[in-house]
Amino acid sequence: MATVTLAQQERSVICDLFLELGPEAATLCEGWRTADLAAHLVVRERRPDSGPGLVWPPLSAYTDKVRRAVRDRTPWPALVAQVRSGPPLLLRPFDSAMNTIEFFIHIEDVRRAQAGWQPRPLAPEMADALWARLGAGGMAKKVPATIELRSPERTAKESGTGPRLVLEGDPGELTMFGAGRQGAALVEITGDDGLAAPLRSAALGI
Repeated sequence: MATVTLAQQERSVICDLFLELGPEAATLCEGWRTADLAAHLVVRERRPDSGPGLVWPPLSAYTDKVRRAVRDRTPWPALVAQVRSGPPLLLRPFDSAMNTIEFFIHIEDVRRAQAGWQPRPLAPEMADALWARLGAGGMAKKVPATIELRSPERTAKESGTGPRLVLEGDPGELTMFGAGRQGAALVEITGDDGLAAPLRSAALGI
């Protein structure tokens, strides 16, 4: 029996969540409902022509146009089924690298936009995968500080120069913080208050 990867597990979780909540549920992605997020996941894997607009603002309007077209022309069950079916054959060897963190973040984008959300217990393997990808470099570019990331029973990571800010939480919470979801991340910051506040409101992630 083939091993189910973390990316495949997260893909299944978000698809079940989509079907449970429907296409009009809120997300943490500004201006997006669940239908927008599902269309984004489909387009990201199946429309490489729209990919540059995800990271290069001059092309973002085209990327948005493609996403909206997929959203509007695909019935909701079929859209979720496309997400669930996974990437095209040529991209499947890269599924884990491309999608483990991506799907974790977007699951939480949906979960944490709903009333009464609670942190999702993480399997040790997922916590390890998130921690392996975590770094403080992006945060250190936003504020003139040494950013130190701490999580229980793990070796701290740091980047930057200047007064020290310590961010402490489990790998999932630190991942959400570093992905620009600071307001929905359960992260404790200690250090210079004058730098902590700008970091909490900084545009982090892509």
